[in-house]
Amino acid sequence: DSKFCPVCGRQLTANDEEKKKLITRLNRIEGQIRGIKKMIEDDTYCIDILTQCSAAQSAFSSFSRELLSTHINGCVVRGIKDGDEKVLEELSSVLEKLVK
Repeated sequence: DSKFCPVCGRQLTANDEEKKKLITRLNRIEGQIRGIKKMIEDDTYCIDILTQCSAAQSAFSSFSRELLSTHINGCVVRGIKDGDEKVLEELSSVLEKLVK
């Protein structure tokens, strides 16, 4: 029974739990962003808003690291096993973007 990456759709032996975990993280980040919007609407002190912005950025960075790990352990490993060297080029390209 074939499975597919919960994010990019490539065939692999993926875990539905990984997908659920990623969606849960995004839901939390979405809530943080809504909270920041409300703080602005409520004329909250700028420093308090910036503190929440920092927390949201940290949460999104954590999400990105988790997604990257899922991608490496699933898509990249599967691609290498299947002889698809393009996955390494893609990984290198995305890592350049993430470390800027």
